[in-house]
Amino acid sequence: MLTSFAFSQESVLSAIREEAVLKGLPEAYLIKTFKNDKITIHNKILQRFAKPYEKRSWTDYRKLFVTKSRITKGQDFYKKNEKMLLKVGKQTMVDPFLILSIVGVESNYGRHQGSYTVFNALYTQIAKMPKRAKWAKKEMVEYLLYCYKDSIPPHSILGSYAGAFGYGQFIPSSFNAYAIDGNNDGIRRPYDWPDVFASIGNYLIKNGYPINNHANEEGVYKAVFAYNHADNYVKAVLELRDELQKKIALN
Repeated sequence: MLTSFAFSQESVLSAIREEAVLKGLPEAYLIKTFKNDKITIHNKILQRFAKPYEKRSWTDYRKLFVTKSRITKGQDFYKKNEKMLLKVGKQTMVDPFLILSIVGVESNYGRHQGSYTVFNALYTQIAKMPKRAKWAKKEMVEYLLYCYKDSIPPHSILGSYAGAFGYGQFIPSSFNAYAIDGNNDGIRRPYDWPDVFASIGNYLIKNGYPINNHANEEGVYKAVFAYNHADNYVKAVLELRDELQKKIALN
């Protein structure tokens, strides 16, 4: 169900205006961004937050992400991107199969980009979810900073119901903090695989990944948990990593 709330656009803008301007976003840019007929509140987002996948039983959650289909697709994806993955793994000192597994869980190797614009996902949380509004306001400012600096139309990027985007599904503040330019073209792109792989590796390192001991599963677990604070998520990523590594080693 979609609901348009033109009357609330000024109130949502008012909620982020001070911080946005302090961080360098021009007033004219903000006004133009919030006067757009694509702005929509998605009530379905509220339903998704009420029943997140991560709260399901491990058995049910595992069925979503550790599947024969996802393992086979991961094997095919690895064949096409092996050189790049190994290069990033060497540069970052992060297990390339862990990076592969994360993009497998997050976006099914790039097949899923999201159902909502990042703007509308964050807008909905600010307007309709008081318990998430503070977080969403911060992320909205971070998102608009990214769009402004890189000249990206704010209503053009699709993402998750929470506001994560790109093949690595970074929330805006994480993208701004951890995304790096993996192919040295001067721009961090959320949908270019060299940048995606390098950014995921950088995120894991900056969050405690044990670069000198890949066998330190406790350290790996903590780094992946920082990526998504859910035990089911970490267990799925690590099991998919192991299954992909076994499958690829046999071929």
